[in-house]
Amino acid sequence: MLGAIGLDERQESAYRALVALGAAEAADLAHRLAIPEQDTERALRRLEQQGLAAQSSARTGRWVAAPPAVALGALLTQQRHELERAELAAVLLAEEYRAESAGPAVHDLVEVVTGASAVAHRFHQLQLGAAEEIRALVTGRPVVVSGVENESEERVVTRGVRYRVVIEREVLSLPDGITELSAALGRDEQVRVVDRVPTKLMIADRALAMVPLTAGDAEPAALVVHASGLLESLSGLFEAVWRDALPLRLVPGADGAGRDGATVTEGAAAGPDETDLEVLSLLLAGMTDASVAKQLDLGLRTVQRRVKGLMELAGVTTRLQLGWHAYEKGWVARDLRA
Repeated sequence: MLGAIGLDERQESAYRALVALGAAEAADLAHRLAIPEQDTERALRRLEQQGLAAQSSARTGRWVAAPPAVALGALLTQQRHELERAELAAVLLAEEYRAESAGPAVHDLVEVVTGASAVAHRFHQLQLGAAEEIRALVTGRPVVVSGVENESEERVVTRGVRYRVVIEREVLSLPDGITELSAALGRDEQVRVVDRVPTKLMIADRALAMVPLTAGDAEPAALVVHASGLLESLSGLFEAVWRDALPLRLVPGADGAGRDGATVTEGAAAGPDETDLEVLSLLLAGMTDASVAKQLDLGLRTVQRRVKGLMELAGVTTRLQLGWHAYEKGWVARDLRA
C-alpha cells in the first residue's frame, strides 16, 4: 500500500511493525518479521531516509517510529507536488508537440509497433489512457495479449470507462472463454458475438486505434492509428459489426448461485435483472446514485451505467419517464407491495 511513496514490501512491513511496537531494536524487529537482521537494518535505514523512523537518543540501537499522520502526510504532499510538476511538464510538452506539428504529415498519423513485448505494452497503454470508451473486435486466437493477462481492463472499467466488445463465436469454446466472458459481463461490459470478425481491433475513445499488421507465426506487429480519416473508417467498421452482432448476457445458474454460478447465453435480456430492480427500487424511494451505490456495494459509475441501460431498454430519455415505465411494466410493483 505504501509503494506509491517509495517503500518496498519489506520496508513497509518494518514500518508497520515499528508503529505497532512504538520502538524496538533491530534484532527484535528482525525476529518479529522473520527476516535477517542485516536486511532489517537496511530497511530501517531506508525508513530513516524517508523520515519514517529514527534512532532513539535515549537508548543506543533502539529505533522509534515517526507518527504516521505527520510523516506519511509529508511524503504524500511531496508526492502530490511531484505529480503536479510532472503533469505541468506533460502539458508543456504536449503544447510544444502541437506547435511543431501543426500540419502533421501523413506518416505522423500512424505508428508501427514491432515485437510481442512492445505490442503488449502499447495495448495496455491505450486502454489505461482511455477516458470514456473502449471498443474492440476480438478473435479466438490471441497472439500477444490474452483475456486472462489483460489486467488493465478491470482497472479501466473501475474508472467508469465503458467497454463495447464483439467476439468471434470461437472464443466461447476456448478453455477460459466462458470464465473471461462471465467476468466481463459481471463488470457491466457490453459484449456481442458474431461468427467471424473481419480483424482484431481496439479503439480508445475517438483518439487512437490499434490493429494487427502480421498473422500466423510472423513476429507480432501492430499499427497504431491516430485521429484521422483512417481512424473514422475503423470506427465505422466496428459500428457495422456491432449492429449485426448478437448480445451476450449472464443467466443465473439453476442453483441460484448468482454471478459465480451464471452461464453466458446469446440474446438481449427481456427485462431488467435482479440488480437492476434493486437499483430502480432504491432510486424510486428517493435515494441518490451515490447512496444506491453504497447500499448495494456497487461503484457509482456502475449504478449510472445500469440506469442508462434501463432507459435504453425502456426507450425513454429521462429518469422520470423511466419511473413511469417501471410502474407500467411492473418492474418494481412487487418491491413496493413488500
